[in-house]
Amino acid sequence: MSENWKAKMTAAEENRLAIIGGWMEKGVHFPCPDGVLIDPEVTIGAGTTIEPGVILKGHTVIGENCTITAGSRIEDCVIGNETTINASQCYHSRLGDQVSVGPFSHIRPDSVLEDHVHVGDFVEIKNSVIGVGTAVAHLTYVGDSDVGRNVNFGCGCVTVNYDGVHKNRCRIGDAAFIGCNTNLIAPVTVGDRVFIAAGSTITDSLETGDFAIARARQVVKPQLGAEKLRGRKLKY
Repeated sequence: MSENWKAKMTAAEENRLAIIGGWMEKGVHFPCPDGVLIDPEVTIGAGTTIEPGVILKGHTVIGENCTITAGSRIEDCVIGNETTINASQCYHSRLGDQVSVGPFSHIRPDSVLEDHVHVGDFVEIKNSVIGVGTAVAHLTYVGDSDVGRNVNFGCGCVTVNYDGVHKNRCRIGDAAFIGCNTNLIAPVTVGDRVFIAAGSTITDSLETGDFAIARARQVVKPQLGAEKLRGRKLKY
């Protein structure tokens, strides 16, 4: 390696550590600063913990007493107080106070997660507003949607926002319960306190208080399963 490259690497490392040191003096905690990259325009509140391998880009603003765990990348976001980002990525969005995201979730641009929202593992939020206290626990996609307060999304839900030509929005009211493996075919509106049974595909709007179930009735053929599996080779 040439002396010129060595000098550039040394300068970059010195600059990286100087930025981290400056935030440490302002009350930000770095249990181990290895791999932490912070742009000069970033702002971090006192009491926040930044774990190894975190990347903070652009004009990101992080509030007080937050936790950003290892492997997270945050770019041009505004994040409130006491929020946790766990091994996840957030871009060009706003997160409120006491929000939890991750692990392994993706907050795409133009999203708003209001206070006390929970986004669990393997969730993607895109161009959506998620209301106060709503939980999107795991394995769910919410795109181009306006979601109310205290909504519960079960595992494996999808807002089907793209018809191949146009992006369409879903609107979901307060305190709705969206059962596991539900598809909401946009544009569709789900009223307040609606209950959608697991496994449903919803194509028509629902009024306040409705119960919706949209799935085929189960048919059982006795012993046909055993017949179809005859000859199957088992590994163990």
